[in-house]
Amino acid sequence: MAFLLQQTVTVATDSIDTIANATAEPVVEMSFFDMALKGGWIMIPLVLMLVLACYIFFERLFVIHGASKEDSSFMNRIKDYIYDGKIESALNLCQATNTPSARMIEKGISRLGRPMNDVLVAIENVGNMEVAKLEKGLSLLSAIAGGAPMIGFLGTVLGMVEAFFNMANKGDNTVNLSDLSGGIYTAMVTTVAGLIVGILAYFAYNYLVSRVSAVMRRLESSSMEFMDLLNEPSVK
Repeated sequence: MAFLLQQTVTVATDSIDTIANATAEPVVEMSFFDMALKGGWIMIPLVLMLVLACYIFFERLFVIHGASKEDSSFMNRIKDYIYDGKIESALNLCQATNTPSARMIEKGISRLGRPMNDVLVAIENVGNMEVAKLEKGLSLLSAIAGGAPMIGFLGTVLGMVEAFFNMANKGDNTVNLSDLSGGIYTAMVTTVAGLIVGILAYFAYNYLVSRVSAVMRRLESSSMEFMDLLNEPSVK
Protein backbone atom coordinates (compact mmCIF):
# COMPACT_ATOMS: atom_id res chain seq x y z
CA MET A 1 0.00 0.00 0.00
CA ALA A 2 2.79 2.42 0.92
CA PHE A 3 4.61 1.54 -2.28
CA LEU A 4 1.50 2.24 -4.35
CA LEU A 5 1.00 5.59 -2.60
CA GLN A 6 4.62 6.59 -3.26
CA GLN A 7 4.28 5.72 -6.97
CA THR A 8 1.09 7.81 -7.16
CA VAL A 9 2.84 10.84 -5.60
CA THR A 10 5.77 10.45 -7.99
CA VAL A 11 3.52 10.32 -11.03
CA ALA A 12 1.60 13.37 -9.81
CA THR A 13 4.79 15.29 -9.24
CA ASP A 14 6.10 14.45 -12.71
CA SER A 15 2.79 15.52 -14.22
CA ILE A 16 2.90 18.86 -12.42
CA ASP A 17 6.49 19.47 -13.61
CA THR A 18 5.52 18.60 -17.17
CA ILE A 19 2.55 20.97 -17.12
CA ALA A 20 4.69 23.74 -15.57
CA ASN A 21 7.40 23.33 -18.20
CA ALA A 22 4.82 23.33 -20.97
CA THR A 23 3.11 26.48 -19.76
CA ALA A 24 6.31 28.35 -18.84
CA GLU A 25 7.03 31.25 -21.15
CA PRO A 26 10.23 31.01 -23.18
CA VAL A 27 13.14 33.14 -22.01
CA VAL A 28 13.57 36.17 -24.27
CA GLU A 29 17.09 37.48 -24.73
CA MET A 30 18.02 40.81 -26.30
CA SER A 31 21.21 41.30 -28.28
CA PHE A 32 23.17 44.53 -28.27
CA PHE A 33 22.03 45.23 -31.83
CA ASP A 34 18.38 44.76 -30.91
CA MET A 35 18.79 47.06 -27.94
CA ALA A 36 20.43 49.70 -30.15
CA LEU A 37 17.48 49.59 -32.52
CA LYS A 38 15.18 50.44 -29.64
CA GLY A 39 16.94 53.80 -29.31
CA GLY A 40 15.44 55.12 -32.52
CA TRP A 41 16.99 57.73 -34.81
CA ILE A 42 18.98 59.26 -31.92
CA MET A 43 21.31 56.27 -32.19
CA ILE A 44 22.44 57.36 -35.68
CA PRO A 45 24.38 60.48 -34.56
CA LEU A 46 25.71 58.59 -31.56
CA VAL A 47 27.07 55.80 -33.76
CA LEU A 48 28.61 58.36 -36.13
CA MET A 49 30.22 60.13 -33.19
CA LEU A 50 31.62 56.84 -31.91
CA VAL A 51 33.13 56.03 -35.31
CA LEU A 52 34.59 59.53 -35.60
CA ALA A 53 36.03 59.38 -32.09
CA CYS A 54 37.70 56.03 -32.81
CA TYR A 55 39.17 57.37 -36.05
CA ILE A 56 40.56 60.50 -34.39
CA PHE A 57 42.02 58.50 -31.51
CA PHE A 58 43.89 55.94 -33.58
CA GLU A 59 45.00 58.45 -36.22
CA ARG A 60 46.34 60.89 -33.59
CA LEU A 61 47.89 58.03 -31.63
CA PHE A 62 49.86 56.98 -34.71
CA VAL A 63 51.01 60.56 -35.40
CA ILE A 64 52.00 61.25 -31.79
CA HIS A 65 53.82 57.94 -31.57
CA GLY A 66 55.86 58.93 -34.61
CA ALA A 67 56.63 62.33 -33.10
CA SER A 68 57.77 60.68 -29.87
CA LYS A 69 60.49 58.68 -31.61
CA GLU A 70 63.88 60.30 -31.44
CA ASP A 71 67.45 59.17 -32.00
CA SER A 72 69.36 59.50 -28.73
CA SER A 73 72.52 60.41 -30.64
CA PHE A 74 70.86 63.22 -32.64
CA MET A 75 71.85 66.10 -30.37
CA ASN A 76 75.37 64.73 -29.92
CA ARG A 77 75.87 64.68 -33.68
CA ILE A 78 74.48 68.22 -33.94
CA LYS A 79 76.95 69.37 -31.29
CA ASP A 80 79.85 67.75 -33.13
CA TYR A 81 78.88 69.37 -36.42
CA ILE A 82 78.49 72.80 -34.87
CA TYR A 83 81.76 72.52 -32.93
CA ASP A 84 83.52 71.58 -36.18
CA GLY A 85 81.82 74.39 -38.08
CA LYS A 86 79.96 71.97 -40.36
CA ILE A 87 76.71 73.94 -40.43
CA GLU A 88 75.60 72.45 -43.74
CA SER A 89 76.05 68.91 -42.40
CA ALA A 90 73.99 69.81 -39.33
CA LEU A 91 71.20 71.14 -41.55
CA ASN A 92 71.27 67.99 -43.68
CA LEU A 93 71.00 65.83 -40.57
CA CYS A 94 67.98 67.81 -39.38
CA GLN A 95 66.30 67.50 -42.77
CA ALA A 96 66.92 63.75 -42.83
CA THR A 97 65.41 63.32 -39.34
CA ASN A 98 61.62 63.50 -39.49
CA THR A 99 60.84 64.62 -35.92
CA PRO A 100 59.50 67.86 -34.42
CA SER A 101 62.76 68.35 -32.49
CA ALA A 102 64.80 68.10 -35.69
CA ARG A 103 62.65 70.70 -37.39
CA MET A 104 63.06 73.04 -34.44
CA ILE A 105 66.84 72.61 -34.41
CA GLU A 106 66.93 73.11 -38.18
CA LYS A 107 65.20 76.47 -37.82
CA GLY A 108 67.60 77.45 -35.04
CA ILE A 109 70.65 76.51 -37.12
CA SER A 110 69.33 78.50 -40.08
CA ARG A 111 69.25 81.56 -37.79
CA LEU A 112 72.85 81.26 -36.62
CA GLY A 113 74.67 84.58 -36.71
CA ARG A 114 71.61 86.52 -35.58
CA PRO A 115 70.94 87.66 -31.99
CA MET A 116 70.20 84.84 -29.56
CA ASN A 117 66.73 86.19 -28.92
CA ASP A 118 65.89 85.89 -32.63
CA VAL A 119 67.13 82.30 -32.66
CA LEU A 120 65.05 81.45 -29.59
CA VAL A 121 61.90 83.06 -31.02
CA ALA A 122 62.33 81.14 -34.29
CA ILE A 123 62.69 77.85 -32.40
CA GLU A 124 59.66 78.58 -30.23
CA ASN A 125 57.52 79.44 -33.25
CA VAL A 126 58.38 76.14 -34.92
CA GLY A 127 57.71 74.32 -31.64
CA ASN A 128 54.27 75.92 -31.36
CA MET A 129 53.46 74.89 -34.92
CA GLU A 130 54.55 71.32 -34.24
CA VAL A 131 52.39 71.11 -31.12
CA ALA A 132 49.43 72.53 -33.06
CA LYS A 133 49.88 69.76 -35.63
CA LEU A 134 49.85 67.12 -32.92
CA GLU A 135 46.71 68.61 -31.34
CA LYS A 136 44.78 68.55 -34.61
CA GLY A 137 41.40 66.92 -34.06
CA LEU A 138 41.62 66.85 -30.26
CA SER A 139 39.12 69.70 -29.93
CA LEU A 140 36.61 67.65 -31.94
CA LEU A 141 37.26 64.64 -29.71
CA SER A 142 36.63 66.85 -26.68
CA ALA A 143 33.37 68.05 -28.25
CA ILE A 144 32.26 64.45 -28.74
CA ALA A 145 33.05 63.68 -25.10
CA GLY A 146 30.79 66.50 -23.99
CA GLY A 147 28.15 66.30 -26.70
CA ALA A 148 27.40 62.58 -26.80
CA PRO A 149 25.87 62.42 -23.29
CA MET A 150 23.76 65.49 -24.11
CA ILE A 151 22.42 63.83 -27.27
CA GLY A 152 21.72 60.73 -25.20
CA PHE A 153 19.77 62.83 -22.69
CA LEU A 154 17.87 64.38 -25.60
CA GLY A 155 16.82 60.87 -26.59
CA THR A 156 15.75 60.29 -23.00
CA VAL A 157 13.50 63.35 -23.04
CA LEU A 158 12.02 62.39 -26.40
CA GLY A 159 11.37 58.86 -25.15
CA MET A 160 9.59 60.10 -22.04
CA VAL A 161 7.55 62.52 -24.15
CA GLU A 162 6.49 59.59 -26.32
CA ALA A 163 5.58 57.54 -23.27
CA PHE A 164 3.45 60.30 -21.75
CA PHE A 165 1.87 61.00 -25.13
CA ASN A 166 0.75 57.39 -25.39
CA MET A 167 -0.52 57.56 -21.83
CA ALA A 168 -2.51 60.74 -22.44
CA ASN A 169 -4.09 59.45 -25.63
CA LYS A 170 -5.24 56.14 -24.20
CA GLY A 171 -8.97 56.18 -24.92
CA ASP A 172 -10.21 53.84 -22.23
CA ASN A 173 -8.24 55.56 -19.44
CA THR A 174 -6.36 52.34 -18.73
CA VAL A 175 -2.63 52.26 -19.33
CA ASN A 176 -0.72 49.05 -19.95
CA LEU A 177 3.01 48.69 -19.61
CA SER A 178 3.21 47.78 -23.29
CA ASP A 179 1.84 51.22 -24.15
CA LEU A 180 4.81 52.86 -22.44
CA SER A 181 7.54 50.36 -23.29
CA GLY A 182 8.49 51.99 -26.61
CA GLY A 183 9.15 55.39 -25.11
CA ILE A 184 10.89 53.93 -22.06
CA TYR A 185 13.15 51.81 -24.29
CA THR A 186 14.15 54.91 -26.24
CA ALA A 187 14.78 56.87 -23.06
CA MET A 188 16.99 54.29 -21.41
CA VAL A 189 18.91 53.05 -24.46
CA THR A 190 19.87 56.51 -25.69
CA THR A 191 21.06 57.48 -22.23
CA VAL A 192 23.29 54.42 -21.99
CA ALA A 193 24.60 54.88 -25.54
CA GLY A 194 25.35 58.58 -25.01
CA LEU A 195 27.22 57.89 -21.79
CA ILE A 196 29.25 55.08 -23.36
CA VAL A 197 30.34 57.25 -26.29
CA GLY A 198 31.04 60.22 -24.03
CA ILE A 199 33.10 58.22 -21.54
CA LEU A 200 35.19 56.56 -24.25
CA ALA A 201 35.84 59.90 -25.97
CA TYR A 202 36.68 61.54 -22.65
CA PHE A 203 39.34 58.99 -21.71
CA ALA A 204 40.70 58.95 -25.27
CA TYR A 205 41.01 62.74 -25.26
CA ASN A 206 42.82 62.89 -21.94
CA TYR A 207 45.18 60.10 -22.94
CA LEU A 208 46.13 61.89 -26.16
CA VAL A 209 46.58 65.18 -24.29
CA SER A 210 48.99 63.47 -21.91
CA ARG A 211 50.97 62.10 -24.86
CA VAL A 212 51.12 65.54 -26.48
CA SER A 213 52.30 67.04 -23.19
CA ALA A 214 55.12 64.51 -23.08
CA VAL A 215 56.19 65.53 -26.60
CA MET A 216 56.04 69.20 -25.57
CA ARG A 217 58.37 68.56 -22.65
CA ARG A 218 60.79 66.81 -24.99
CA LEU A 219 60.68 69.76 -27.40
CA GLU A 220 61.37 72.20 -24.59
CA SER A 221 64.30 70.08 -23.44
CA SER A 222 65.74 69.96 -26.97
CA SER A 223 65.40 73.71 -27.45
CA MET A 224 67.08 74.42 -24.11
CA GLU A 225 69.89 72.03 -24.94
CA PHE A 226 70.42 73.70 -28.31
CA MET A 227 70.43 77.21 -26.81
CA ASP A 228 72.94 76.08 -24.16
CA LEU A 229 75.07 74.76 -26.99
CA LEU A 230 75.05 78.10 -28.76
CA ASN A 231 75.89 79.93 -25.54
CA GLU A 232 79.01 77.88 -24.91
CA PRO A 233 82.22 79.88 -25.43
CA SER A 234 83.58 77.51 -28.05
CA VAL A 235 80.61 78.17 -30.30
CA LYS A 236 80.73 81.96 -30.20
